[in-house]
Amino acid sequence: MPMDIGEMNPADDSVRLLNAVLERMVYRKLYAAYSRQGRIEISPKRLFKILVYGYMNGIYSGRKLEQACRRDVNFMYLLGREKAPAHATITRFRSERLAEVVDDLFAQLIRRLAQEGELSLSSVFIDGTKLEN
Repeated sequence: MPMDIGEMNPADDSVRLLNAVLERMVYRKLYAAYSRQGRIEISPKRLFKILVYGYMNGIYSGRKLEQACRRDVNFMYLLGREKAPAHATITRFRSERLAEVVDDLFAQLIRRLAQEGELSLSSVFIDGTKLEN
């Protein structure tokens, strides 16, 4: 029997919180960035999840994200039962699909994290500059 990757993650692991928050977001604009013709190789929502989790962990390179998807249990958890995307798929997604909707998705993410009490909006840091409310 195939192993359930979710069993390998502790209940309080940050990847579970991230997954729960990202599941409640609206991806309409992201899916609209895809053509009606052709097939989607991997779910755009799942690609977004691995990008966000990678960024949270200091992984920005498409090749390193691909490697993490093949080796790291947390990335496998976010992918569900889908196979690890190739680095070219990750890079293409980031540059061609995500570019148009990234502001909307990250604004949603910030609002959701604040609603969950996981994020304080009392201070904002931009380029190392601290802005306080």
